[in-house]
Amino acid sequence: MNAVRWLWTNWFPTTRFFAAVGLAAFAFVVAYFVPTTTPVAVGLLMLLGVLTAAETIVLFRGEATIRRETAERFSNGDPNNVALVVSNYFPVRIFLEIIEELPFQFQKRDFSIRLSLDASSAKRAVYSLTPVERGVFRFGRSIAFATTRIGLAKRKIIGSEPCDVAVYPSFVQMRKYELIAAGRASNQYGVKKTRRIGHTMEFDQIRTYVFGDDYRTLNWKATARKSEPMVNQYRDERSQPVYCFIDLGRPMQMPFGGMTLLDYAVNSALVMANIVLLKEDRFGLCTFSTEPVDFLPADRRPGTLNKVLETLYRQTTTFPESDFEALYVATRRKIGPRSLILLYTNFESLTGMRRNLPYLRKLARNHLLVVVFFQNEELEEMARRPAENVEKIYVRTMAERLAMEKRQIVRELESYGIHALLCPYGQLSAQSVNRYLELKARGRI
Repeated sequence: MNAVRWLWTNWFPTTRFFAAVGLAAFAFVVAYFVPTTTPVAVGLLMLLGVLTAAETIVLFRGEATIRRETAERFSNGDPNNVALVVSNYFPVRIFLEIIEELPFQFQKRDFSIRLSLDASSAKRAVYSLTPVERGVFRFGRSIAFATTRIGLAKRKIIGSEPCDVAVYPSFVQMRKYELIAAGRASNQYGVKKTRRIGHTMEFDQIRTYVFGDDYRTLNWKATARKSEPMVNQYRDERSQPVYCFIDLGRPMQMPFGGMTLLDYAVNSALVMANIVLLKEDRFGLCTFSTEPVDFLPADRRPGTLNKVLETLYRQTTTFPESDFEALYVATRRKIGPRSLILLYTNFESLTGMRRNLPYLRKLARNHLLVVVFFQNEELEEMARRPAENVEKIYVRTMAERLAMEKRQIVRELESYGIHALLCPYGQLSAQSVNRYLELKARGRI
């Protein structure tokens, strides 16, 4: 009884099987009217039974295994590869249809992979997934349906066990921007080169003069001792505190390109943390809503980047509007020395910005403040569309008005000595790194 139940659960007829049954039934119908064709109908039925039984025996005497290989962490907003390693232990060539139970966040219920394997062979099938939110993603089982060249029966094979994968802020983007810190291939990622203003005065070492060195850096005492020209070598000032403040309020829930503005800000903050630490500055982080949620003081010890990554991973948006007064009070209490602060927020209107302008001006008195907010690319696109009727003229006019208001916010902030950065969500990391490198090159931090 158990064997029958097991066979009932794991054996499935194919479309080809039903077509063969239909053909045999048609032959019997013809034999009813033409009795001389009865042996043909019986022969077809017997052949169908023999082939089905033979294929069933082959399918249930062999075995196939499926093993899923995934990274421990997925990178948010980036393609992540998942591999299925399929091994065929059947004595014949088999054809597989593998149905993957993907995490519900992807909303894919018809994902499948078809492949064929020779006898006693293995194959690796790779597919890509792009998550658009952080959190735990749970994979289900890998279920395969195996058949042979005959194609009359299928056997169900249960493969990989369920597993969980955590989706973290974009560490793929973080590694890509490591090239910027080394000064290589920066133009490829939209990062411009900034001319250095003067030179820093942080002493590094004394070395031998080479042609082209600034004669003003000659060290006369070392020159007298060595009897050859020696110069002082300076390096970029290090250990400067750099903070990323991330707004968790309602405006950051707005989605663009499948991801929320908060996720773009989180990815950019991780990139900034990596670049700042590679530049040997100190990085700190603050997330806030109606009050500060998480605060990491500026540091550059070995575990800093991992601490930032774990903090960013658990950030979520809230429904109330953020309180910039509470942010200013917390900043005065927790951050002492003058620091570079990149404030990731989103002002959709000039009125909303002016409501918080007094606290931004107070922050800018004690620190070098850069307000980073998002350009609404959908509005920009609507403002560029041709207007063919009255309704489209109205829509285009409103889009142009709202887009102009964003640019007006930038001008008003800069009129009060506050650096403002209005950028599309896709260029957020590149432009944030640009501004940091520019301010560092100009000796502002």
